[in-house]
Amino acid sequence: MAGSNEMTINLVVLGRTQTGKSAAGNSLLGSSDFESHLSPSSVTTCCSLGCSCHISRIIRRNGCELALRVRVLDTPSYPHSDLSKEQVRDMVRSALAHHFGEEGLHLALLVLRADLPLCPDENDHTIQFIQELLGPTWKDFTAVIFTHTDKTEEAGFSEEEYLHSASSTLLSLLSSVQQKYIFLDNQKTIIKEERAIILRKLLNFIRQNNYQVLLLKHSKE
Repeated sequence: MAGSNEMTINLVVLGRTQTGKSAAGNSLLGSSDFESHLSPSSVTTCCSLGCSCHISRIIRRNGCELALRVRVLDTPSYPHSDLSKEQVRDMVRSALAHHFGEEGLHLALLVLRADLPLCPDENDHTIQFIQELLGPTWKDFTAVIFTHTDKTEEAGFSEEEYLHSASSTLLSLLSSVQQKYIFLDNQKTIIKEERAIILRKLLNFIRQNNYQVLLLKHSKE
């Protein structure tokens, strides 16, 4: 939280190479803070923090409108084309503690491509990685963002139809994070109204979690 007339939410984006993780962060910020482009190797090699300007008409608490500020930590992918799992984990863990150590983390956003199936081995490795970063309560502080949804729309899938056809692996993951998910077309610049809808969904997830934050400390296994 920030002052009495504003609220700050702290988010981190996590995901595999070329899922659109950095682009999703830019969409949430309404900016181009994070480098994002097609590449045969992992684009993001270090953690970086982006902050939005104050956003109005998004949230009200106790009958009063609050200005919202969004802080997003972009992270290297895992698996990474040039960094080991331990290097990525330690880098992200250190950045989380540095940027959000005092205020805490509201949500970790696991970015998945909607146009690619989620395989069991990939899911197991991803969950293990998030558990190592966030600890045993990771499910309470994790939501899924589906990117590349333009491909599913081109294939004729609505969000409901997509989930109805989803693998048991994906459905199990969504169930474990209490159905906290968002579909995001990160292949286009989202307009202000679309961004407001996405941020309200994230705020609803945070509200369902009673505005709790995950406190992060510098540590190494």
